[in-house]
Amino acid sequence: MGTNIIDLEHIDVTFQTGKNETVQAVKDVTLQVEKGDIYGVVGYSGAGKSTLVRTINLLQKPTAGKITVEGEVLFADHKQQISNAKLQEKRRNIGMIFQHFNLLNETTVLDNVMFALKHSKLSDDEVEQKSLKLLDLVGLKDKADAYPVQLSGGEQQRVAIARALANDPEILISDEATSALDPRNTNQILDLLKDLNEKLGLTIILITHEMDAVKRVANKIAVMQHGVIIEKGELRQVFLRPQQELTRQFVGGSLAAMDTLRSMNLGTLDDDEELYQLVYSGDSVAEPLIIGLYRATGVEASMIYGNVEVLGNVPIGMLFVIVKGTPDQREAAVKFFKDRDVEVTKIDDRGIWHD
Repeated sequence: MGTNIIDLEHIDVTFQTGKNETVQAVKDVTLQVEKGDIYGVVGYSGAGKSTLVRTINLLQKPTAGKITVEGEVLFADHKQQISNAKLQEKRRNIGMIFQHFNLLNETTVLDNVMFALKHSKLSDDEVEQKSLKLLDLVGLKDKADAYPVQLSGGEQQRVAIARALANDPEILISDEATSALDPRNTNQILDLLKDLNEKLGLTIILITHEMDAVKRVANKIAVMQHGVIIEKGELRQVFLRPQQELTRQFVGGSLAAMDTLRSMNLGTLDDDEELYQLVYSGDSVAEPLIIGLYRATGVEASMIYGNVEVLGNVPIGMLFVIVKGTPDQREAAVKFFKDRDVEVTKIDDRGIWHD
């Protein structure tokens, strides 16, 4: 076990509306982030992801719960536990990047990064040199004298990352930072974050509604729905063994897979047919499962969708198959797959996942 750099315990966040009603945006959430994690917090819009993560540096004060960052209690017993001056110091150790880059358009790229160091004790020359090094780190040293409007969206986000790193933070919060970018720039920014995680030991909280972003770089994941974390753990474990229906939708939720299933009238399956999702990893990816099943058991299976993704440098395969045969034969097919470390999930005629 590593060392927890962020410890959120039983966090509640409640807002008062204009009609004297209360809205509970975050409900009894407990989350531990270890130093060096890239922790993906995933969920649809309105799930409470950003509200939860903004409690880490008390930009959002929780209604209840306890917040510990780098071993220091920031909030407990319904109140802030450190002075405002100490809190400002803590906040400088937590960088943030957002969907909108929030750059100063009337100043150069270099000045944007230097602006984050205006409260530092460095000399003007040291500030400039450090800012140039940060731009070099994110691959933009040659753009130091350019203005934000002259850059692409991906380049502007790189400037925002350099600025967020100016005070040498231990933690970086990425709040939907790739949502406004095209797929190519998204992947480049995600790869940069992964690189910074490895080079600097930076702990990253990655808030997103895009599972692909989490799968590309994260090592852990929390899935949020209606203000609650419904599932969390090692990314690989959650990906291979999703427990909740929403998680299964995210994991198996590539648009191609969902569209394929929707295009099939699953209610027309014969009485001797069942639809299964198969998820498998490592050596099993190269194994001809469908042919192997027929050779070993004589049971036929038809593949209706297949995909292989790379998760933490390990290939993960996913198949949707229709298995045809008697109940005993279908049971034998499921056993065949499970004996080969394949995760088997039955899907009923409404498209609902079942173990």
